[in-house]
Amino acid sequence: MMLSRAETKALYDKISKVYDLLSEHTEGPVREAGLRMLAPQPGETVLEIGFGTGHALVWLARVVGISGKVQGIDLSSGMLAVTESLLRREGVAEQVELRTGDAADLPYPAESMDAVFMSFTLELFDTPEIPVVLAQCRRVLRTGGRIVVVGMSKEGEHGMIYETYEWTHRHFPNFVDCRPILISQVIAAAGFEVTDKQNLQIWVPMEIVRAEKRVPRSGRFVDSPQEDHGAA
Repeated sequence: MMLSRAETKALYDKISKVYDLLSEHTEGPVREAGLRMLAPQPGETVLEIGFGTGHALVWLARVVGISGKVQGIDLSSGMLAVTESLLRREGVAEQVELRTGDAADLPYPAESMDAVFMSFTLELFDTPEIPVVLAQCRRVLRTGGRIVVVGMSKEGEHGMIYETYEWTHRHFPNFVDCRPILISQVIAAAGFEVTDKQNLQIWVPMEIVRAEKRVPRSGRFVDSPQEDHGAA
């Protein structure tokens, strides 16, 4: 069971002002590990999909510096309002451009981003929508660009807490709106080359996956010039 877009937006609008109290203690350290794996550089253009209350945007803006640019998109106008306030307080509002919108139809030009970051966002989408979202990420990434996805994973130990969480998601999706997914597998299936991965066990398994946009040649994807030469 997944919430509709309208239901998801209404939920996050409602909890936007208390979201950090509900989840920052758990999500914050894993999100920060994902940002370190993304390794943004000064002058880069970076997109965060599902920016929530904006903590990653602040970190990204400081790292890419005044020569870089950070873009953020989120379905919730409530989250956008909270984030705008945070960016002003932290003095980085001029470096970050925020939009409300749907990750299944990103409003950015092709090959306009050096990197894309998602934290506890991909698992909010219904299974058939996940390849659509990742295809949009591929489209906006420059060739050689990278993506890091942080989220709950089906890999790892499936104890009582995990089973209880999935049961609650199936029966009460308005309270538990996301579920663990196979993050590295869906990213690889979308045509990315997975280059790094970290599995963590907190209260449910977590996965941090880094991947790059490969170069399409002759209707397929290749990992290296050597592989392409050998196949010729």
